[in-house]
Amino acid sequence: MGPLLCCLGIAVLLCRGLACPGPCSCSTKKNGRLLAECAYKELPEVPRGLSPNVTILTLSANRIGWLQRGAFAEVPEVQSLWLGYNQIGGAEPGAFATLSQLKNLDLSHNKMVTFPWQDLRNLSGLQILKLNNNRLAGLPRDAFQALAELRSLWLNDNQLTTLADGTFHPLPSLSQLQLFNNPFNCSCKLFWLKRWAESTSVSLTKGGSTLCAAPGRMRGRAVTDIPAHQCVAPSVQLTYLSKLDNTVLPDGLTLSLHCSVAGSPLPQIRWRIQTPGRGVEIDGPNVARDGSLSPSGRIKQSQERFLVFKNGTMAIPKFSKEDEGTYTCIAINDVGTREVSVNVALAGSENPAEDLLQDDPHASPLGGRSCYKGDEMDPVGAGEKLVIVYHVPREVKGTAGAAVPQVGLVTLLLALGIVLGW
Repeated sequence: MGPLLCCLGIAVLLCRGLACPGPCSCSTKKNGRLLAECAYKELPEVPRGLSPNVTILTLSANRIGWLQRGAFAEVPEVQSLWLGYNQIGGAEPGAFATLSQLKNLDLSHNKMVTFPWQDLRNLSGLQILKLNNNRLAGLPRDAFQALAELRSLWLNDNQLTTLADGTFHPLPSLSQLQLFNNPFNCSCKLFWLKRWAESTSVSLTKGGSTLCAAPGRMRGRAVTDIPAHQCVAPSVQLTYLSKLDNTVLPDGLTLSLHCSVAGSPLPQIRWRIQTPGRGVEIDGPNVARDGSLSPSGRIKQSQERFLVFKNGTMAIPKFSKEDEGTYTCIAINDVGTREVSVNVALAGSENPAEDLLQDDPHASPLGGRSCYKGDEMDPVGAGEKLVIVYHVPREVKGTAGAAVPQVGLVTLLLALGIVLGW
């Protein structure tokens, strides 16, 4: 009886290991891997009843139109999954998330408009990803963040018009990339790809056929032909402005900061203000040419305190202790982003620099000097002093060439004995 039970147990295990849906044929390869061959079977969906030991699953050339969440939950050991030449229009989040052993994924020649990019976070061992000949119009910047072992990526023959700066940077093992036959808009947003293509060791298959569809002057030309002189990363300088009058006005002082930017395309200016009581972000000017504020519906109440002009100037009337904090000018264009900050403090006349250094250990009093316009000013008579500490501008976000050189700290002690006007 014992030997019989043993044989029955082995038979049950073997049957379970070779479980195979009717339309498919299953076999064990010489290397011990279990193959489930379900191609060319007119299947409308992923078949059920597959063995959990399947490591190679072929579902090519069927009529599968959609992949639901958990579609491959029965085959968690799959290493190669072939789904090419179906009618797949998309996949729900979680469709591939359970396939942590996956090394090869082929979804080419389908109709995919959407793809669950977040599923790739669980596929850290993926080596080949084929998404070519679909209808993908975009992909997130961090789509491939977890794919350190990816060697071959096929994105050709889709509807991609642009790619986020640094899309392929998280792929240290990448050796082959296919991007041709996409309608790329070769604006400066894609300039990073030109620089990356010129410096990478990755093989760009048919790189000369990775062409621009827009703008008109670039149509039909290679992406690598984007003119460098038309795409320049932002530079930014933040300066203090003052207009000194001969009289002291009762309204108090007005702090004016001016943000000068350069780059191509001309960068947009944004402001970020952080005071002890609040944080404010201003995306553009809120003062019209005639000096009136933009309609109240367009300005948040927290922004009304800060007057931002189209020429890059910000003014804070009646500057007080409540307005002390960090003022950051941000320059943004299609090539990248750069920002520079100043700490502004209103201190007593004894030693304002010392007061500020206690609050900001990164501040430095090196190079301290008084800045003003007009005749000499006697600092002894100053009632209050405005202290501005310039911080190192941050590097351009996004690779557009060589790193922007850093600027050292400069501390400016502005002795204000009179009121600052407009």
